Amino acid sequence: MPDVYKIMLDAELSKAFDVWSGYLDARTGEDPQARARLRATLRSAREAVAEGDPESARALVAEMYDDAREAGLPWAPVLPDPCTADRQARDYAKDDLREVLPVHLRDELDSIAIYLSVTGRRLRTAPGLDTATRRDILYITARADMALGLAHPTAARELERLEAIARRCGVEP
Repeated sequence: MPDVYKIMLDAELSKAFDVWSGYLDARTGEDPQARARLRATLRSAREAVAEGDPESARALVAEMYDDAREAGLPWAPVLPDPCTADRQARDYAKDDLREVLPVHLRDELDSIAIYLSVTGRRLRTAPGLDTATRRDILYITARADMALGLAHPTAARELERLEAIARRCGVEP
């Protein structure tokens, strides 16, 4: 089984490199010294990855977000919230995942994701649910989504929990 988590981490770095490169290549008229520092940090981050040190690269990218904020650069990229960062990383990683995951596993994961999406939406919009049940639905769908994000079809176990809630609430799964 390929290391999907590593692929996702690599995708996060690739996305950050692309975002920062695009920003630094744009002519924004912002502080040239601050932009030069950011450019040097980006270069160092790329070199760290090339030398097999992605942890240092991630630290340098985080430093770039901090430096840009402290320099007051209004057009600089902002650190995305965790949900957005994961969604963007998955988008970057999808081509790599297609190459390393067997077709039958991709099909199984896609089927689980569709079922999870449809059932989760039906449950979330069901009338008369109490707060505890809504919280359970969000928790279970988040756990299943994390498992799917790491290419683990064990997310199907979470679907069984969702189906039980759906039956209890009278919602068709």
